[in-house]
Amino acid sequence: MTGETVAAAGPPTLVVAEVFGPTVQGEGPSAGRRAGFIRLMGCNLGCSWCDSAFTWDSSRYELRGQATRTPVADIVTRAMAGNPGLVVITGGEPLLHQSQAGWLPLLSALAESGADIEIETNGTQAPALVTIDRVTRFNVSPKLAHAGDPEGARIRPLALRALDATGKAVFKFVCRGPGDVAEAARVAEAVGILAHRVWIMPEGVTVAAITSGLGQLADAAVAAGFNVTTRLHVLAWGDERGR
Repeated sequence: MTGETVAAAGPPTLVVAEVFGPTVQGEGPSAGRRAGFIRLMGCNLGCSWCDSAFTWDSSRYELRGQATRTPVADIVTRAMAGNPGLVVITGGEPLLHQSQAGWLPLLSALAESGADIEIETNGTQAPALVTIDRVTRFNVSPKLAHAGDPEGARIRPLALRALDATGKAVFKFVCRGPGDVAEAARVAEAVGILAHRVWIMPEGVTVAAITSGLGQLADAAVAAGFNVTTRLHVLAWGDERGR
């Protein structure tokens, strides 16, 4: 019997970077809610300012040292420690894992626990029906030009429209200044995203960067009909990992 056969016959697993909490959801419409986090490995983009590059950037990190193939049951137990009402699945890009054997068991077990489930995604992957059925909200963060990837890689209208069509998506744009808010407005209009479902968030991993960014972005965001979000976890704990 091969090792691959043994792995396939065993309990479902996923490759995780970290599972932590309870903490708080720091961003978007659920900001401030007590939450557990599941961070999966791997991403199809390479944002220059990514604060979780340890999940994908092999030029800076030894990725095997960051990743652990973990039974889904253990992931769920850890994520639900302290009985958070919300579990956030993030990355990397978590929707890349939809074809993995552990994906459906993970969502099903979390749903059965009674927790709300949020998925943080870059908006380049369309959600499967089984994902849509079990998820409470998609926090979709399309990347703007300052992220560094080519537009054709980071903005995929078909995937964005599929996420929007679920009725469960909000769209969070990381911005550095009013020009980025205008770019976010162009993307939203092109895709057909309603303004009240858009959130503008400052880029940064320090208290100074977040507070300064909010001051630069808020007026432009409100004028465009958008919502504004801070990053509560940064304000509370800086860039401390696992918070």
